[in-house]
Amino acid sequence: MSTTPVPLVVDQLIDDRRTRIIVCCGSGGVGKTTIAAAVGLRAAERGRHVVVLTVDPARRLAQSMGLTSLDNTPRPVTGIRTGGSRHPQPDGSRNEPGPAGEAGHGGHADDGGSMHAMMLDMKRTFDEIVESHADPDRSAQILANPFYQSLSSSFAGTQEYMAMEKLGQLRRADEWDLIVVDTPPSRSALDFLDAPQRLGRFLDGRLLRLLVAPAKLGGRTGLRVLNAGFGMVTGVVTKIIGGQLLRDVQTFVSAMDTMFGGFRERAEYTYRLLRAPGTAFLVIASPEHDALREASYFVERLERDGMPLAGLILNRVHRSPAARLSSARSLAAAETLQGLDDSESSALGINALRLHAERMRLAESERRLARRFAAAHPFVPVAQIPAQPDDVHDMNGLRVIGAAFASD
Repeated sequence: MSTTPVPLVVDQLIDDRRTRIIVCCGSGGVGKTTIAAAVGLRAAERGRHVVVLTVDPARRLAQSMGLTSLDNTPRPVTGIRTGGSRHPQPDGSRNEPGPAGEAGHGGHADDGGSMHAMMLDMKRTFDEIVESHADPDRSAQILANPFYQSLSSSFAGTQEYMAMEKLGQLRRADEWDLIVVDTPPSRSALDFLDAPQRLGRFLDGRLLRLLVAPAKLGGRTGLRVLNAGFGMVTGVVTKIIGGQLLRDVQTFVSAMDTMFGGFRERAEYTYRLLRAPGTAFLVIASPEHDALREASYFVERLERDGMPLAGLILNRVHRSPAARLSSARSLAAAETLQGLDDSESSALGINALRLHAERMRLAESERRLARRFAAAHPFVPVAQIPAQPDDVHDMNGLRVIGAAFASD
């Protein structure tokens, strides 16, 4: 079995106009947000009209793109370098303008891209759903309900569900030809695959339906039908969660009842969207044991769910322009130099040789880990992004990252 990773050329992915959604997932601390921003910027400067959606609570994405803040509305990113770049299309042709400046092969008349960015506000997204699918009176009743306010702000799985909801909204708007999604860190990044089912089960759960039954049956009829059994259940529930919360739940379910089906339908639509040929998942990892172990989990989960996996981006890979000088030779040269000369300039050379030896040991360790991943996943393409000397905090830094997308 080959241990040489199959190369992943990200430029080919973003230049393919059939690619409409790129989902970046991975564990925390591997530079996933930076990679997502770099993919978006690279695509925009190669002629795509891009929106980058981040659900990472960190605000590095806004800072890296020169924005003071991000919110639930796509904001334009300035400083995009456009100017008529033409790139190969899937059929081998190029995105040349048609007659009188008309775009050809899915291009745009100005042959230049654009970029927007936003950060998911899960409560605001939930509020928007309520406001758009309920009449004003019922909408106001739901938004003011204490149980709804808790559910929309902190209920487990709500963020992931709303990420799916927002992705579906962006795709249906059809204002961008590429959506880049930056998911939450760690294994919860794949929770958005399960969130619609979990939230649907909760909203359709027997307990909620039982709690709202008296309101549906009405007055004495409800009491006669459910008197003994329901009284026992609600008595226990009231002791656990309190009478006021129980009433809030009943009011919430009654008001939301007609909307539950819409939640499921939209979630199913977005789930189908994630499995469609126009979607590509990129797993982001650093060349470290724990990060690559998590990356293996992501790869296996995506393959099991039939999601279109494009490949792995191995970020922060250490290289050296003097790679032909091995660690052992570098240390030997440092020891020889130390025995010959004790001047200040010699000390600088000795430190440089030892630093190089340490760098080469690190690079070899990273190569071993990459080969181990390739052996376990021989058909997963891999792109390597060199480690940067400083944190990426501006557009030029993102462009440096993007330049590595051209080839491995």
